Amino acid sequence: MSTLNLSAQEGYYLTGDAGYKDADGYLWIMSRIDDIINVAGHRLSTGGMEEVLSSHPDVAECAVIGAADQLKGELPVGMVVLKAGVERPEPELMAELVALVREKIGPVAAFKKVVVVERLPKTRSGKILRGTMKKIADGEEYRMPATIDDPAILDEIGEALRRIGYAKQ
Repeated sequence: MSTLNLSAQEGYYLTGDAGYKDADGYLWIMSRIDDIINVAGHRLSTGGMEEVLSSHPDVAECAVIGAADQLKGELPVGMVVLKAGVERPEPELMAELVALVREKIGPVAAFKKVVVVERLPKTRSGKILRGTMKKIADGEEYRMPATIDDPAILDEIGEALRRIGYAKQ
């Protein structure tokens, strides 16, 4: 009989949430652990960057992941799905999105890479598979999630990431 390991530390359950315990013993859940990236020593929220990207009038949905970078540790990489009927030159839209993140979050975010995709990989319940996309961007091996809605989307994401210099062949 095999056992299921749900912990990073023996005796503790890994929820995937980040937070802290205050002096009174209360737990404060602040974010998801896969929502924070380390860019040149700065801890930044990919969720915050997603909020900025999704505020653009042409963006229907988006995801931001932290891709490995030898110099800065991680760099944010954005993937956006455009609203139906939006047809604009991609370089123009990408420049607007990069400028928007720079304006709202600041240059510390080092947000310079964003790509238009047709769709984002999701589970059947609608959760975006950011961890799998990060592994694709970093050129790491990954297992096909059992709950993925459409496995072909991962190939599409890999191709989109290669267009902007990520996801090794």
